[in-house]
Amino acid sequence: MSSRSFFVFIAFSWLALGTAANAQQPLSLAQQIPAHPRIMLLEGEEEGIRKTLAADATWSALHAAILGECNQMLTEDLPKREMVGRRLLSVSRNSLRNIFYLSYAWRISREEQYLKRAEAELLAVCAFSDWNPSHFLDVAEMTMGVAIGYDWLFSALSDSSKMIIREAIMKKGIEPSLDPAYNGWLQESHNWNQVGNAGMLFGALAIYEDEPELALKIMERGIETIVLPMQDYGPDGAYPEGYSYWGYGTSFNVMFISALEKVFGQDFGLSEQQGFLKTPGYMLHMTAPSGKAFNYSDSGTGGGLQPAMFWFAGKLKDPSLLWVEKKKLIEENAANHARNRLLPAIMIWNRGIEMDRITPPKDKLWAGKGKNPVALMRTSWTSPQAIFVGTKGGSPSVNHGHMDAGSFIMEASGIRWAMDFGTENYTALEAKGIDLWNRSQASQRWQVFRYSNQAHNTLTVNNEPQRTEAFAPLSSWSAKPDFMHAVVDLSEIYAPSLTAAQRGIAIIDQQYVEVRDEIKPANRETTTIRWSLLTAAEVEITGKNTMLLTKDGKKLLLKVVSPKNIRLTTWSTESPNDYDSPNPGTILTGFETTLRKGKKGTLRVQLIPQTNIKITTRPAAPLKEWPE
Repeated sequence: MSSRSFFVFIAFSWLALGTAANAQQPLSLAQQIPAHPRIMLLEGEEEGIRKTLAADATWSALHAAILGECNQMLTEDLPKREMVGRRLLSVSRNSLRNIFYLSYAWRISREEQYLKRAEAELLAVCAFSDWNPSHFLDVAEMTMGVAIGYDWLFSALSDSSKMIIREAIMKKGIEPSLDPAYNGWLQESHNWNQVGNAGMLFGALAIYEDEPELALKIMERGIETIVLPMQDYGPDGAYPEGYSYWGYGTSFNVMFISALEKVFGQDFGLSEQQGFLKTPGYMLHMTAPSGKAFNYSDSGTGGGLQPAMFWFAGKLKDPSLLWVEKKKLIEENAANHARNRLLPAIMIWNRGIEMDRITPPKDKLWAGKGKNPVALMRTSWTSPQAIFVGTKGGSPSVNHGHMDAGSFIMEASGIRWAMDFGTENYTALEAKGIDLWNRSQASQRWQVFRYSNQAHNTLTVNNEPQRTEAFAPLSSWSAKPDFMHAVVDLSEIYAPSLTAAQRGIAIIDQQYVEVRDEIKPANRETTTIRWSLLTAAEVEITGKNTMLLTKDGKKLLLKVVSPKNIRLTTWSTESPNDYDSPNPGTILTGFETTLRKGKKGTLRVQLIPQTNIKITTRPAAPLKEWPE
């Protein structure tokens, strides 16, 4: 076998990867496989990165930030197998970050100190008794990190170190993935599948020479099963688990595809899965003018740099997809990005793009159907004062879902007026014995305050929770500048209390927002509807149908146009449950109204920024007349 390359004959029976026309068929490749390093960055390709660093101050600053982190690692304690609850994940993630950074630093600089520290990190984690296969994300991330270190440092590692590392990848990484007690994620359609398969693919590529048959089995399995979560991007690219988990699942999915492309020169049709190459549009539009994300489901508002967006932008030859990433690179200190454990990948995927080539996107509305459909609209990409609205349908039953169908966030004048709490602390809830991952109707999950519909900017009917197995589709939308809007059908979510429920949200004349609910109650004497909005602003009830929200010297008028028989009020965000997180500085506001038997109801609420420009509102037609 050549020291630079070796040949391998692969005979795979690949699972269908696209339409029915791509049915299961054998694929045989007589493929020359690169020698180490073969994962994502081949021998000699460092020179392209060095040229980019020399030519562009932005990329040079990011590179310096990575080296700065590596310099700090040189004196830190080596990792220990320390569990947090049922997870080793924080250790695995930190090890992936450290090994990836140090291996990158050595390949670009060839400074011995980075090699020695990376080797020490590798040997430390390989000495662990195991990588906690009962929570397989821990194994997957650790395997990826160790595989990168083994592959990228292969020529400089001692033979004894290579033997130890190779054995750990096999015994603590790949072999547990073959055990049915630990590999249930192979049948899942969420981020566990993406992360698990990516980690195992990297492990298989690292040890290929020594276990070719097993490595091929892992590769084949990965290509077959990662299709499951990738199908959830269809039809339009909306990621069901929301913003933060896009950053997790999609990033590892791209790592998987990028590794395949580098070794085999193709991805076996994976990127052609319906919706996958549309998903960077979803991620781009999910960031509001404030720089915060639309944080529905178990998501935070923090929007760190997303290396995967550079892979998509290169694949699609669309630099505008990087508009949000450009702002982060230019406006933030490069060191702020250095907690991202996959950050070195951006130096591979950026293709040396110059910042002035990244121009604002043209579209101001993005809408996507799917398991958790969303619509995202704004009045400008360049003004921090722009109006932004993000709204969603979907179901509480999706992975990481909340009872938030029909909910929305809204920004104007640089303030997030309508907000979402986002995620809770999983470890704290699990420590209290909460049955957190059961999404059935009677689950304890829905007793967690932040997960209930009462804590979201949506409706509560007769004080009841939303139906977990129901689904709220995105029924229509329009990007028309003077009436940008989306409509969500909430009928199933509130059945049987309501026989029909539609919510439309519009940015009108690029000046204010109107939320319109059209409701038909079931055949009962009275039906109580609660309309709520969560905010961090101060709230003052100023009239029978008006409230004034104030924050940071800015003001927003909340005006209930209809119905007339309402009770404006506020509700506390403090929960009586000892397992709920505190929610200081927030309040729920809105109103309640009662519908009589056989009477349809229309709820119209206007959210009007109080600016120096006089805003004239206008009547809005029934939802059936909203233009598509």
